[in-house]
Amino acid sequence: MTLPGRAAYRDELTRLAAENERIVCLEADLGGRGHPFAQAFPDRFFNVGIAEGAMIDMAAGLAAAGYQPFVSTFAPFAALRAAESIKLAMGYYGAGITVVAPYAGVSGAWFGTTHHCLEDLAVLCAMPGITVAAPYGEREMRAVVRRAARTGAPHYIRTGRNAAPESLPFTGDEPPVVLWDDTGATAQRTCLVSAGEVGTELCLAVRRARPELPHAHLCLLDRAHLTLAARELARRYDRFVVVEEHRASGGTASTLALLLPGQVVRSVDAGVRWPSHGGSHQQVLDELGLNETAVWDALAACDERQPLAASVRSR
Repeated sequence: MTLPGRAAYRDELTRLAAENERIVCLEADLGGRGHPFAQAFPDRFFNVGIAEGAMIDMAAGLAAAGYQPFVSTFAPFAALRAAESIKLAMGYYGAGITVVAPYAGVSGAWFGTTHHCLEDLAVLCAMPGITVAAPYGEREMRAVVRRAARTGAPHYIRTGRNAAPESLPFTGDEPPVVLWDDTGATAQRTCLVSAGEVGTELCLAVRRARPELPHAHLCLLDRAHLTLAARELARRYDRFVVVEEHRASGGTASTLALLLPGQVVRSVDAGVRWPSHGGSHQQVLDELGLNETAVWDALAACDERQPLAASVRSR
């Protein structure tokens, strides 16, 4: 059975902690009963309650003492409420803290605006020195967690709520840049680019209908890693449709547009409106216009050879 991202994180961290006594786990009142890390290593698990900034500060102290802290709370509270602590501890001081943030995007759905987070990439990617990841599927989440443990570098890992997409076909500890391109041709073509769970699901759905479309799936989304990805993409294609569960401002598409000044970069994203109705994750996405139809519209605009545009909305 495929695990959701947040469950895969907990399981993988517990496995790693069995071999690494320096790993500690902190959570902000979302552990619940039966947390595998708390059961296996109760003396290395800390539930700090709804004190997200203090949790990051505690983790900074633990990192300074030689531990490897992994902390977790909802994405809006990690990226926004604790932003100053993350900036100073993980950015400025470079403390080896890993933040795992479920409920990213609008995966909280009916919980409402307080539990939505469409701004975290903009906030975290503005802080140099932090690796920002949006894994897709259990296998990729496990790889990102292993990477964070292995490198000891600051990481921010966003994931959804309960979605459990099929894992991508790769092995190893390094999250991949996955490129599907069955034609082998280069340049003068549109490439789908996906970031995160929703963006990847939408691109995979479109590509099932048009398998000739190239599709690049990106997991590491900070400026340093996107720079490497952009170099490879620019060698192959001249038009891009970037799909992500984030606002256009500060998202993956806007960064790639800056890194690909000679190419067309169009963004399919969550827009600028606040969701005003509750419902399922899919219902909230539909209200924001982030769905398969929006991807097809963006592809049609690229096929029509629209003028060069950076992060242009496409519906």
